[in-house]
Amino acid sequence: MTAGLNTIIYPVKDIARAKVLFSALLETEPYADEPYYVGFKDAGQDVGLDPNGHSRGMTGPVPYWHVTDIRARLAALLDAGAELLQDVTDVGGGKLIASVKDADGNLVGITQDS
Repeated sequence: MTAGLNTIIYPVKDIARAKVLFSALLETEPYADEPYYVGFKDAGQDVGLDPNGHSRGMTGPVPYWHVTDIRARLAALLDAGAELLQDVTDVGGGKLIASVKDADGNLVGITQDS
C-alpha cells in the first residue's frame, strides 16, 4: 500500500544554478540546503535536487512513492521484473529510499519515513 506520490527528485549537474531556478519557480527558499541535496516543500509536494543523481543512473526526475514497508515493496518490484538501481538507503532522519528501473527504462522511487 502507498501513501501516494509526494516526492520528486531531480538529478542536477549544477546544484547552485538549479537552486536558483527552483526558488524562482516555487517562490520559496529550500528547507534543506546541503552540498549533497537541496529540498523544497510546495503544496504538499517535496521537490529535491540531487547533484549525485546522474552518477546513480538517474536520467531525469524520479517520482518517489511513499510506502509503509519499503523492503517488501522493493522485493515486490524486483519480483515483478524491475532492475535495482539503488538498494534501501537511509538518507538521514530515518528516511529510507530505494529506486528501480522498469522494463521500459522508467525510474521508480520508493520512500519510507521512520
